[in-house]
Amino acid sequence: MKFDALIFDFDGVLLESEYAGNRQIADYLTSIGHPTSPEDSMANFMGLAGADFLGAIESWIGRAIPDDFHAARAVEDRRALEEGLPAVAGAIRFIENLPATLPRAIASSSSTEWITRHLEHLGVRHAFGDKIFSGREHVDRGKPAPDIYLHAAKALGVDMGRCVILEDSPVGVTGAVASGAWVIGLCAGTHCAPDHADRLRALGVQAIATDFEEVARLIA
Repeated sequence: MKFDALIFDFDGVLLESEYAGNRQIADYLTSIGHPTSPEDSMANFMGLAGADFLGAIESWIGRAIPDDFHAARAVEDRRALEEGLPAVAGAIRFIENLPATLPRAIASSSSTEWITRHLEHLGVRHAFGDKIFSGREHVDRGKPAPDIYLHAAKALGVDMGRCVILEDSPVGVTGAVASGAWVIGLCAGTHCAPDHADRLRALGVQAIATDFEEVARLIA
């Protein structure tokens, strides 16, 4: 392989959670008088977490987020954790076909509970061992800062310049490119609009892949 380690984002890269989550946000905001489409939500909020996520929503609606927003999100998250969500097409086979000795990690804005539970649903929890990292829990600055990727590379014991990162969101790509890794903009999820690749190219990714077969060719 061309690289010494592989770092995955999670939502939208391995898990088909982006469209479902952004549809729920859009439906909620529309219901309180701020018409929002899933595409609006993905364009403005995708890849953000914590205060950055809440601040982006407040900027969009021009007021404080109603208290029941958090309750509505919690209900949806519990349902997803209990029932599971599908994998991005080709993701499971790709993981299963990786060389057993290739260091790999997940560097996500989601919580480790969210990542771990869904990896268990997908049957690939074993593939990542203890190399599951959350921008909420393991670093002070989440995406779009590069910190979570740098943390993952350090934990893997691999120089950042010898890592390849798979990212799907503009926020994530911004941090991934800033980290100094070789970045593939992955446009394989159902949330990726026709112009998604152009958005990621504009942020400096070294390559675009529309499916995991293309990822395999790029890193071979």
